Amino acid sequence: MSVKNIDMTHYFNRIKEQFIVVVFLCAFSSLFSQPNTMISHNANSQLVRDLGGVKWTMKMMLPGEGVKMGLPKLPPEDIETLVWNYAKVPGDVYTDLWKAGVIEDPYFGRNSVKAQWVQQYEWWYSHQFHISEAVNDKVVKILFEGVDYACDVWLNGHFLGRHEGAFSGFSFDVTKYLRISNKRLESTNMLMIKLDPPPRVNALVAGKKTPWFGDYWRDLVPFGIFRTVKMVTTGNVLFEDVYANTSINKNNSAEVNLEITVENTQTETKKMNFIATLEGSNFSSDIETVEFSADVKPGINKIEHNIHLEHPKLWWPWDMGKPNLYKARISLKEGNINQDFKELTFGIREVTSKWNPGFKKNIDVSFPRSTYINGKFHFIRSACWGGPPDIFTGRTSIAEYKKLIQLAKDANMNNIRIFGWHPPEIPEFYQYCDEMGITVWQDIIPLGTGNIPDKEEELAEIFNEGVKVIKERRNHPSLIMMEGGEEMLLRTRDANFGRAFLERLGDSLQAYANLPYVPDSPLTCEVSREAGFKPKEAVHALRYFYDMGSFLHEDWLKTLKFPIVPEFAITSVPSVESLRKFIPKDEIWPPGLSWGHHWADLERLKMQNWDVFGEEKTGSLEEFVNASQDTQGVIFQNGIEYFRRQKPNLSGIALCHFITYWPDMKWGIVDNYQETKRSYEFVKKAYQPLLINLSFEKRRWSKQEHFKGGLWIVNDLFEDFTRCKATVVFKNENGKELMSKTFDIGNVKGNSAKKFEDISADVLSNIEKQLFVELKLTDASGQVISYNNYFFLIGNQDAATKEFNAMRDKRRILESEYGYGNYYRFFDAMTGDEGKVYQSGIEMPRARGYGE
Repeated sequence: MSVKNIDMTHYFNRIKEQFIVVVFLCAFSSLFSQPNTMISHNANSQLVRDLGGVKWTMKMMLPGEGVKMGLPKLPPEDIETLVWNYAKVPGDVYTDLWKAGVIEDPYFGRNSVKAQWVQQYEWWYSHQFHISEAVNDKVVKILFEGVDYACDVWLNGHFLGRHEGAFSGFSFDVTKYLRISNKRLESTNMLMIKLDPPPRVNALVAGKKTPWFGDYWRDLVPFGIFRTVKMVTTGNVLFEDVYANTSINKNNSAEVNLEITVENTQTETKKMNFIATLEGSNFSSDIETVEFSADVKPGINKIEHNIHLEHPKLWWPWDMGKPNLYKARISLKEGNINQDFKELTFGIREVTSKWNPGFKKNIDVSFPRSTYINGKFHFIRSACWGGPPDIFTGRTSIAEYKKLIQLAKDANMNNIRIFGWHPPEIPEFYQYCDEMGITVWQDIIPLGTGNIPDKEEELAEIFNEGVKVIKERRNHPSLIMMEGGEEMLLRTRDANFGRAFLERLGDSLQAYANLPYVPDSPLTCEVSREAGFKPKEAVHALRYFYDMGSFLHEDWLKTLKFPIVPEFAITSVPSVESLRKFIPKDEIWPPGLSWGHHWADLERLKMQNWDVFGEEKTGSLEEFVNASQDTQGVIFQNGIEYFRRQKPNLSGIALCHFITYWPDMKWGIVDNYQETKRSYEFVKKAYQPLLINLSFEKRRWSKQEHFKGGLWIVNDLFEDFTRCKATVVFKNENGKELMSKTFDIGNVKGNSAKKFEDISADVLSNIEKQLFVELKLTDASGQVISYNNYFFLIGNQDAATKEFNAMRDKRRILESEYGYGNYYRFFDAMTGDEGKVYQSGIEMPRARGYGE
């Protein structure tokens, strides 16, 4: 039963009604010596009160001063906190201050630098609530699902304890500290939380807090009570955890082994009865019912009970089957009295890994990187999540999660990767992935730094954080692959120590979840090689961006032959409409300093456009923005298709990123306002499960040449298509058709990648600047089952490469002088180049090479 905060005028009537209902249900169950299952579940004595909402208040104090000045000792019934700033839980400190008018929007312009003072203070959060219902023979706990990063907690002046670690939930038994009465003042309780100033050195909190640095954020460390706070009332024996550990038998039956952790808060052993039901959650099924008993000793007990399902409905990714989900309900009873109740949703699926063909075990690679779901190959079409939707979690809503995950599915993604620069996600993220049939490939805890503590007790804290994260998420069938680190070994000073740590982390995680584990990504750097990993483990396809100008993108792609691509990155600018939400009007065009602050690489963006279009496209804001998004889309499309043609040797691709957690000019194909970029449509096209596509050697062709390419079909579906035809149409830049060819290609097998035809067309002499090619695949009935298109340039590939190399050399000189992260290098007024000097706040520095 959930009790929400309500107005004081209605509070006591509501409490009386709820108390009567609970008493009635408990009394009703006691009338029957053998109550039926549904009554047992409905008559549970668990009461959950959500303490979240906007009725919290907050106060700033100098570090250490809040306790000295007695804030924990504020009388619970007093109204002093009424004049503190209002705050919301779940949320974050910066968003609360912004809404209260204390700071300017940190997302807008360069305001984030103005808010850096916030992280120098401790912040006190207070919440008053009333209790009138008795708690005799009950246990009442206050549960914190996530506080970032460190906090101390008091209730009614009693110190409950301290916690550090953003991702591990924690709770306190508050039964003896509650103030309970039918009178208003005597029933008032005050919960007080002190948030420490956030950490400043990520290496000291590695794995326990999200890294707040990297080339898509500025130095403003997030912190706050970012997940729900609840008050949970149970009996004296209660559930701590329930895991539905599933397995599939050779005869296609399944086992659901309920691994139950129970806490007995009493001093004597109790004989407890368990009543569990199992039924379809998103499909109709009969209800499976089991009853069993166990002696529960004082303290923590682990109990297992297996449920056999003769004809289970398996959970599948959406492109392989239906994401069938089961619901389990378990009542914990002492005699006829319910002590606690647990409900969970899970799926039955089996995840295994196999070695990728084309790579030699222990010579090229150390790990199998092909994922199989229920025995079938799951080719991963993914993107790195790039979330949470907001780095300031108080700005995010649950509705945004559902929208974004639906957008991922609509883009034909069957997987989302959470990598080591971003945190494990909230329960609703995994819930929506479960329901939509999208798998999750996850760094369980964020280890974006390779520098970690070397003391054993500090390492144990990291391992414990990881274990708590996997235990909370392991019932979700969408979670299929665990990683230990993200580019961790790139920055590890001791290669062997780093490897040993990651392997120990994997052992800790796999003790709680039977899932594939890979220690780090990409494992091909110099430090990884020193640690003993092999030269072809994986590739982070980032060098085109960071080495911009070294290769035209299609030539760079040819150098990549790896079993899996955990990151494939290219950048773009959000839409003009979105830009206006976070770039000041007088800086929007030509680009002002706020572009650089939001990580617009103003040289590389021009160079990307030149690579794809043959020109930088800087004539106007609209031209530049649209070109950057189309450029991102073209490079993603060509790369995705190149990688998919390597199937099954290559088993998965993750773009970097899908979304962006603040309004920036970097990786996402969906911006911070949940608006898709034009590049989204290119990705959607390239990620079609059944994809007709074109291989080609180059994008620039002479008018004297014949255009040449290869007609391929990649099929990730486990379905054959018979008597298929493929049509290739060539058009000029005015849309005039120059040539059309249709091929009888016969059968397209399920789970395949095959070249069907060589294409040659004498059409280039009729092209001025761009050649357009359209592909269409039809089935036996003539229905179009896949469509694709491209454009190519008239030019000279070798000459273009030399010109691109010259751009690279000029870019490198600039970066060697100022550094990559220093966006002042784009503005002559900030560097003093060309005799320009920034001397007055009324001046507006403009990026060179734009709008000219």
